[in-house]
Amino acid sequence: MLKTGISILLFFFASFAQAQPQEARVGFYLMNLYGLNMDEHSFYADFYIWFKWKGNIDPTNIEFVNSIEKWSMDNAAFDGDSTPVTLKDGTKYRIFRKEGRFFHSFSLNHFPLDRHSLDIQIENPEHPADSLIYLPDTNAALIRNTLNLVGWESKGLAMNTRVHDYGTNFGNPEENAQRYSNLSFQVTLARPFSYFLLKMLLPLLVVMLVGIGALLLHPEHIDTRSSLPIGALLTAVFLQQSYSDALPDTGYMVLMDKIYLLSYAVISLVLLQIIRAGNVTAKEGAVKLLIRKERRLARFYLFLFIAGVTVLSLWQ
Repeated sequence: MLKTGISILLFFFASFAQAQPQEARVGFYLMNLYGLNMDEHSFYADFYIWFKWKGNIDPTNIEFVNSIEKWSMDNAAFDGDSTPVTLKDGTKYRIFRKEGRFFHSFSLNHFPLDRHSLDIQIENPEHPADSLIYLPDTNAALIRNTLNLVGWESKGLAMNTRVHDYGTNFGNPEENAQRYSNLSFQVTLARPFSYFLLKMLLPLLVVMLVGIGALLLHPEHIDTRSSLPIGALLTAVFLQQSYSDALPDTGYMVLMDKIYLLSYAVISLVLLQIIRAGNVTAKEGAVKLLIRKERRLARFYLFLFIAGVTVLSLWQ
């Protein structure tokens, strides 16, 4: 009876061990990131990737799910050795250096305060999630500390794992494997706030001050008063066109478009007030009251513009 019970327990534990998928620990070290192309929704990356595992399944036979060009995607280790190294604890270890072009759908809704989480995703096409899973290694998301991305700031690194369910047998009725372990390395980039403040907003703010400043002139100078907001309106149109030409055709309004739309509305209100004031200057005793009113309006329109920019920038 004792031998029979031990045999049953051994069989149970063996079956349980076989039912558990093999784990593979993965790490990334980003060497270079370049060629961000928002028109073609792609970027180039050069990185090291390493694997640590225990078991019979070799997890290094990977597929880069979102790769576009694979000129340096072979499975040869960077040292030329194709056999894994066995560490002191029995863990097998291999490291590779990869370089390629990857797909990323750039969303420009919040340009020029936009952020982008560029990711590199891996899967093993031969072993589904019930036999092999990828997990992040300890402190495994790293970036070269001397890497300088012109025009961008790095806002953090992360590694995430999930099960990717394709929901299809790819036309093979005998294929049951539809769910694969998917691991992604993400680097989050953002444009510097100074780019938005100094290069995008400051020129428009100067234009708005000139346009709104027309309300501070004496109502009798109607020609000068009307020319200022008209000139400001035309300048704003040219400024908007200058940055729009550098962006891909998105089909939707970005944050900066909404700010310019607000500026057009405020300048139009200023021009409308100047037209209305032209009919008042002919009446005696009404000019002083009009001057006080327009000075209040100038302060209100400037506050309206600044408040609107702040709300649009914070509302994401």
